[in-house]
Amino acid sequence: MAPLAVCMKSILLIIIIIILSNASSIDGNSSSYNSSVELNIDGNSKEELLNSSTTEYELSEITSTPGYTITQPPGTDVPAPGTDVPAPGTDVSPPGTDVPLTVPEPLPLSGRLPTGVPQVGRLCPCDKQRDACDLNCCCDPQCGGEAALFTHCSISTVSGNQQLCQHDVVHYSLGKTGEGFSTQDTFIQKYVNADIFCIHSQNNVESLSYSLPAVPTDTNFDSLFKAFEDLPSSSGSDPVSPVSPVSPVSPYGDVIDTLGENGERGILQFPAAAVNTNCLDTNPAAFLKQQVSHCTISMVVDRDCSKLQALHMITYTGLRVLSGKNENATVVAVVLTSANLRSLEETLSPVELGPAMTLEPTLVNSTLCLNVVQQVSLVVKYNPAGEIVNVSAALVLGPVSGTALSLELQFGITFVQEEDGQEGTVQRSGNPGYVTGLPVISGTKTAKGLVQSSDPRGTLSILQGGREQDCLRGNHARSPVLFAQAMVSGCTLKLEEGANCTLVSDMLLEVLRGSAKMQYVAAFGTSTLDGSLDWVPLETVLMSGEAQSCIIPLSHHLEIQWTKYGSLENAQARIVSIKEFIHNNSSNMALLFGGSTSVTVTSSVSFVSVSTPSEPGFQAPPTIDAKLPFEFFFPFT
Repeated sequence: MAPLAVCMKSILLIIIIIILSNASSIDGNSSSYNSSVELNIDGNSKEELLNSSTTEYELSEITSTPGYTITQPPGTDVPAPGTDVPAPGTDVSPPGTDVPLTVPEPLPLSGRLPTGVPQVGRLCPCDKQRDACDLNCCCDPQCGGEAALFTHCSISTVSGNQQLCQHDVVHYSLGKTGEGFSTQDTFIQKYVNADIFCIHSQNNVESLSYSLPAVPTDTNFDSLFKAFEDLPSSSGSDPVSPVSPVSPVSPYGDVIDTLGENGERGILQFPAAAVNTNCLDTNPAAFLKQQVSHCTISMVVDRDCSKLQALHMITYTGLRVLSGKNENATVVAVVLTSANLRSLEETLSPVELGPAMTLEPTLVNSTLCLNVVQQVSLVVKYNPAGEIVNVSAALVLGPVSGTALSLELQFGITFVQEEDGQEGTVQRSGNPGYVTGLPVISGTKTAKGLVQSSDPRGTLSILQGGREQDCLRGNHARSPVLFAQAMVSGCTLKLEEGANCTLVSDMLLEVLRGSAKMQYVAAFGTSTLDGSLDWVPLETVLMSGEAQSCIIPLSHHLEIQWTKYGSLENAQARIVSIKEFIHNNSSNMALLFGGSTSVTVTSSVSFVSVSTPSEPGFQAPPTIDAKLPFEFFFPFT
């Protein structure tokens, strides 16, 4: 017990010494602070001022300028708290004395006054009105007698920076008097943050608020102008055009420039629907934006047949497009690739036109207008540099009958990129999966590998016939196979006396398949020719009945199976199989030769989804393999 008592006495003695040393240091600091802020007054020595009974006022009670207190000798008038104090640098002479009192100017420490740290007790988020009391705002300093009518406090707690290790929290509440009026209760609580990564002190005071922008004056206007003159919105010569020079190529979404007959510049425009379905001729075409529009034109046939420019073929084939935006851009003329005539029976027949030949609208019998433009398809080809290299047009013209009617026009524009090392251009149908409504990409196999045609007519297509179209006579229009869109078409077969059955069968099969028989289709919309695994072979299935002396195909059907590939959030359409079903006749076709009986031959395509029900899969949670220093949490652990 004796050693324990000695140890306790030693600890108590050490604590007393520490307390006494802290008290002496506090007294020393306070005396040094008082001595550093005292004012030397003429006529009195420092010892006399220290021995006299002086009256001191802290700065916070008389002035807002920090850094000093005012000490006056006994017998002089001392300004009361709350009264104005002379500005620094002025002479103050108390009444009845001739001793001048000079308040020195505070010396700046860093060239400017520091930004004050707002106290949490002065923060009031619900104070919305200036110099007015906000209802139920318990922290509003403008609320005096109005607080007696408060029902609750809209803001009950105001906290400081919660990331600090210690911050103040002000609590506001309402009490009730005996008469039933409300009284405000406010208390401040110091909160201690238990997080080991809390901020002990914050020395960047300027981060607590937004910096005030400089106000332009006569003296600093030139310096502010130089600081902001490089911004794009401050163009000195032309406030409308950007500061950067004009790009020599057409950027995405920009208008396409055209060149008129007299050298004037314009923009490429096409008819499109406005607020209603009526056509508006001033709709601009945007570069690299695929657009398809449908609109109607109200016309009187005998009056507007040859007057409306939107109905003329030359309006679209006579365009001259500029390859870029610079002044030295080359002129690209529109090339007519195909022109089809639509009859009154809705059948299409191609028309061979020379380079300078056009078909103008012609009025017949005041009720029929021929060669009217009904569909326009423009294909704009551009190189990797963004310059337009070719513009081709495909038109559909037809007759319009009646006196007054509404004619529907269809206009489309497509942009395809010309790849390096290839003469033609290849259009994509998705990225990477197929997009609904775009053509299915197809190709053929040669000795050099897979070959894909750049001609839209050389892709996978089906017969597009009319009600009275003969399968063996006339021109047969074809329609490209569009992804996820089933189609059915056909024609009528009539056989002449003495026709060769084998020759008829071969001709009919070519009409159903097309002149260019496709052997492969791309699995994705962006499949390249060098990736053979991304191409699906075409499988042919012949379906015949009993053996007949004359076998003729009566039906041609394409079945395309596709599935969803990839993640659930962004599933991509992928073709996995394509089959060609050819149905031959099951009865004797010799009865058709030389007779009046006709047979309908059909051509169709269907898309079958073979996707399995998708189930979300979740990966195993990652394991934490953290290697921290062994003293990382010292001294907490």
